Amino acid sequence: MIDLDGAQVKGISMNTTAENSCSHELALELYRQMYSIRYFETRGGELCRKGEIPAFIHLYVGEEAVAVGVCSQLHATDFITSTHRGHGHVLAKGANLGRVMAELYGRADGYCGGRGGSMHIFAPEIGLLCTNGLVAGGIPSAVGAALTARVKGSSAVAVAFFGDGASNHGAFHESLNLAASFRLPVIFVCENNLYATATPLATIAGNPEIAQRAVAYGMPGEAVDGQDVLAVRDAAARAIARARAGEGPTLLECKTYRFVGHNEGDPVCGTYRTAEEVEQWKQRCPLLLLERYFTTALKGAPDELEDVRRRVTSAVEDAITFARNSPWPSVASLEAHRYAE
Repeated sequence: MIDLDGAQVKGISMNTTAENSCSHELALELYRQMYSIRYFETRGGELCRKGEIPAFIHLYVGEEAVAVGVCSQLHATDFITSTHRGHGHVLAKGANLGRVMAELYGRADGYCGGRGGSMHIFAPEIGLLCTNGLVAGGIPSAVGAALTARVKGSSAVAVAFFGDGASNHGAFHESLNLAASFRLPVIFVCENNLYATATPLATIAGNPEIAQRAVAYGMPGEAVDGQDVLAVRDAAARAIARARAGEGPTLLECKTYRFVGHNEGDPVCGTYRTAEEVEQWKQRCPLLLLERYFTTALKGAPDELEDVRRRVTSAVEDAITFARNSPWPSVASLEAHRYAE
């Protein structure tokens, strides 16, 4: 069961922050980014089910506050690594809607020329080192990016996004240990949505408080309400400031929830989750929480939010048209990228 004030979720404690405040303009921009992800993912799911997008995809619906809250504090020169559920991170880091959609379609105008698809998007020009089909596979790469920044004397930081299931993989523990030992500028962001595919975290972890694992590696760990974009943004700011100041890594656990199945084809509820649980979490939808904050605390007008939704809808539909019109990869390019150029 969940406390709708965010104090406790399924028996797992969660810290909220008292610093979550922002300007009228910033709230609208955060809302635009989150709604862009939500509408992009919703349409992507529909197109996948119709057979327009090949294979299955893993949607980020319900978790938008994490990607937007963290990436809104990053610079263009910072790096992120992502997961199989990576579209939200990609868009929050500044990717072009049309090129991401074209990649999902497997078309030549996608970020990887249609080769990567949903789970293997690579866009170093925006600081995206990978989305990754391997559980925990992106975490060591983020540590490598942080080490590179250190060697080059850059002020860049790296962020590794990963799920609760990845926190039991060796790559997670080895990466935290190395980053802490070298005091590298990396932030480990665990998106704890309570299930590793269909496995409840509580059944595979003696201590399901992932943020507490930071203690073993001598770094700060903080758990935050992952449905509250302002709380995530504040926690990310603290962690990023530490990293830039040379104070080393932070483990940030964002407690969130996906409103969809693990992938398109996985049932939303009825196997490992109940309909009641899903509906309770939807009452803490990150978009809904920010809408309430905007219209109450900031006295914003609902029409302003509707205008954002209209503009986002148009932009995503344009991205779909772009993807549909993009050519298929040329057969002549079959051997491209086999070796470093």
